[in-house]
Amino acid sequence: MPEEGVADIGHERILGFEEIERVVRAAVSLDFRKFRLTGGEPLVRRGVVELTARLAAVSGVDDLAVTSNGILLSGMAAELKRAGLRRVNISLDSLREERYRYITRGGALADALAGIRAAERAGLYPIRVNVVVIRGFNDDEISDFARLTLEHPWDVRFIELMPVGENGGFGFEHFSAREFEARMRGFEPVSDETGAGEVARYYRYGDAPGRVGLISPLSRHFCGDCNKLRLTADGKLKTCLHSNREIDLKPALRAEDEAALRALLREAVLSKEERHLINEGEAPVRRGMSRIGG
Repeated sequence: MPEEGVADIGHERILGFEEIERVVRAAVSLDFRKFRLTGGEPLVRRGVVELTARLAAVSGVDDLAVTSNGILLSGMAAELKRAGLRRVNISLDSLREERYRYITRGGALADALAGIRAAERAGLYPIRVNVVVIRGFNDDEISDFARLTLEHPWDVRFIELMPVGENGGFGFEHFSAREFEARMRGFEPVSDETGAGEVARYYRYGDAPGRVGLISPLSRHFCGDCNKLRLTADGKLKTCLHSNREIDLKPALRAEDEAALRALLREAVLSKEERHLINEGEAPVRRGMSRIGG
């Protein structure tokens, strides 16, 4: 979270529910099947349950997920499940109260954990816990997080720190996938059955109910397997998380030009970057993660 918080860009600049639904319908017509609500924090958007229901009802949407910090999830999990949400990803970078409060600028760890338990009760599976591993900050918690997979049927996924927006402001240092693997004694690679576009490599300890995942955008590129596009709240389509390139969908949406909207989506797919260049000195992404989405 940026220290100054997130500035309000104004209601008139963000997409309405009908416009978001039209993007999803256009994407489905081009054979997109999986969709995710993310942020910032998607659960702070007023009416998010209604939006979930609208998107889940679109014919052709096979999978609808949410990425959340979990703080508001305990009061919404059951309602989101009834609305058609399938599964959740929870961003959780520390299991220690003071660290969690620091990196979230005041969040309560107990609320996030309560959100995960509520998601379990609601049947939002698989539950994925995403942990950005940071040298000197939380790399001493790798074992604590991995131990969760011995007790719960969760995917705990360790993610390399990406130099995007406000992430650089903390002075954090990168912790590589190879260093992570050196600490995971007893965990063996397992095959994944989630299909094309999965960017994590998974490991399991014996017959543990959960898995550990590793997402390594810096040390081991997975760009060739990435099939994701991101739609920002203000109507820009990003073809790569690590690129400043954006395609503006808002003119086509405001003109209600469905053919133009499909053409822009098709252009985005056909022009998607082969790989990111952040290891090669490319300028950092200007938008922070709070304005892009995880």
